[in-house]
Amino acid sequence: MTLRDVEAATNKEVSNAYLSQIENDKIQRPDPNILHALAEVYLVRYEELMELAGYITPSKEGRGADERHGRVPTFAKLNLTADEEAQLLQYLKFLRSNKK
Repeated sequence: MTLRDVEAATNKEVSNAYLSQIENDKIQRPDPNILHALAEVYLVRYEELMELAGYITPSKEGRGADERHGRVPTFAKLNLTADEEAQLLQYLKFLRSNKK
């Protein structure tokens, strides 16, 4: 499919310009809504695209408590760095521990 074909298949929800930026690594973490639209067009699992974009990690048995739980992150639209996200999660852990 060409980029314009994909744009048409998503009812212009994903522009060919945006797709081009993804292909050229100018956008490294596409919006989860975009990934959902692309999953439907390419017939791939949405979760797989979310993993590839770095939003979620594959679920593993026996993973540590600090690893992600597989849900779409709350801060996805903020395009946080991994370090920023880790700091926010630590702060959330701190807030929750103070409630007890």
